Amino acid sequence: MHDNFLGSEGLLSPSDAAVGLIHLDDGRYLCQLRSQLPRIFYPDHWGLFGGGVEPGETAEEALKRELWEELAFEVRDPVYFTEFTFDFPFRGLGVVWRRFYLVSLPAAKLPELRLGEGREMRAFTARELHMQQRVVPYDAFAVWLHATQQLPAASGFIA
Repeated sequence: MHDNFLGSEGLLSPSDAAVGLIHLDDGRYLCQLRSQLPRIFYPDHWGLFGGGVEPGETAEEALKRELWEELAFEVRDPVYFTEFTFDFPFRGLGVVWRRFYLVSLPAAKLPELRLGEGREMRAFTARELHMQQRVVPYDAFAVWLHATQQLPAASGFIA
């Protein structure tokens, strides 16, 4: 099989994206093994579910649409987690962002999800994900940030 990671047929153009940091109640993160397609960033890598924001769409609307298309998962209340910005003047482009939303999901609901995009879905602990050979780097960083965050004791949040 041809590896499309650095052998894309054309120049890919980054765009704003909304991504679900789907955190299961058992502490794992739901990830997608991306397809081996020449027209996508990081083919054949493990990454988070989500995608590009379409014109006229908010990031939350894009996230809800993407998770429905990719998993048949109806997200009600995603919680903003973080945003990475990328500046591409060397490509003749401006700044684009990748906005991450925390989405909670009971592990017992996994069998109800239907993979609509990508080659596979799998839940990993943060450590297991980072041990995989190929992981989308910015998604790996977002998982690391979430898994290692230190919350004040008074927050009422129980990990």
